[in-house]
Amino acid sequence: MRYRLAVLAGRLARWVLRLRGGGSAVPGRVALAIAPRFLERAVERLPLGVVFVSGSNGKSTTTNMLTGILREHGLTVFTNPSGGNLPQGIASALLATVPLDGYVRGDVGVIEVDEAYGVNLATVLKPRGSLLLNVQIDQLNRFFEPARVVGMLRSIGASSSEFVVVNADDDSLSGIGAEFVAEGRDVSTFAVAPALIDASPNGLANVEDFSRTVVAALPAPTVTVNALTGRTADLTVGGESVQIALPARGLHYAIDAAGATAMARRLLGERFRGEAVARAMSSLRTVYGRGETLRVGDEDIEIIMMKNPPSLQLNLDYLAEAPEQVFVAVDEGTPDPSWIYDIDFSSIEHVDMVSGTKAWQFATRFGYAGIPVGSVVPELRPALAAFLSLPKPSRGTKTMIVNYEQMMLIRKQLGFLDLEGGER
Repeated sequence: MRYRLAVLAGRLARWVLRLRGGGSAVPGRVALAIAPRFLERAVERLPLGVVFVSGSNGKSTTTNMLTGILREHGLTVFTNPSGGNLPQGIASALLATVPLDGYVRGDVGVIEVDEAYGVNLATVLKPRGSLLLNVQIDQLNRFFEPARVVGMLRSIGASSSEFVVVNADDDSLSGIGAEFVAEGRDVSTFAVAPALIDASPNGLANVEDFSRTVVAALPAPTVTVNALTGRTADLTVGGESVQIALPARGLHYAIDAAGATAMARRLLGERFRGEAVARAMSSLRTVYGRGETLRVGDEDIEIIMMKNPPSLQLNLDYLAEAPEQVFVAVDEGTPDPSWIYDIDFSSIEHVDMVSGTKAWQFATRFGYAGIPVGSVVPELRPALAAFLSLPKPSRGTKTMIVNYEQMMLIRKQLGFLDLEGGER
């Protein structure tokens, strides 16, 4: 009876929030308050169990890719789409499909988990395997230093009952993988061809670990990114060449695809097919707010979300050309924006509008970089209206570079009221 009540109450909260375009965490909070074991019970009957996806950047995109690949192989997948990676966000995602008995139906759960919460979630969801993507400078106000994140990801990997898939080009994760190999655990890896890393303006932006000692050799990568042209990447998967379409520009998206493919290959075993990966990627939609293109009126607007220094830098590095019209909005969701002085903004020629409570800090940085700024309007609504009133660009699309909180507000003001983590 408790689980039936939790599902009904959570769905009611979800329906109310959809009407007002609110956040996606509240329904999950409601369900967990009524039934604290809601998450644990929900996944108990999945035949292939649960796998985790975690790391500093790329979690949502990689989870989306892995889910698409597994579905193309014929599996029924439960996932928490688009970033709801805390317990309440995962519970909210469950409310979309779980029956009143509280047991989710399907073959496997693909769960994006926050680095810090993943450790505790592992005791509840009991993952078979974990996909660890990268360790990058992120949320220093919360994590203080990358070494803490390394410890968290190691704990997530150690909690996985059967296997771990790690990025062989990340110093921290290759070290974790080597430790697991030395312990006799099942480790798979994915990687990027060295020439592609060398050609990337700022490399992979992963944290470098100069103190690491090699304790064991990692297994050869099961998936390698060998070539990248625009939004097309060539992967080598177990000796087979697989050409895939990417949802957005950049080597970081190709790395996410390699990680998703490596996890799918390990999970599926002999059932894995490279052509299914290509089909899945060809029809993949961009994840909510991450390189998403929104149709507003009679023109398209591309949203580039800056989560931290590496995500902003890599997105800037792979702009096809300098955008003709640029809107930048950052608020208190980025508590200390001083890191913008380490960012190479040479791919941007000007900014039409800067908004958000951190507008003047960003405008000052653009000034030091010699990048002209048209207007600074901290209030989002008038700034957005002014930017949208600009004539269509003669090439490309209007481009918005925003942090997560401003992205959510912008989507809401533009009439996109779907909740992050809801059905897509």
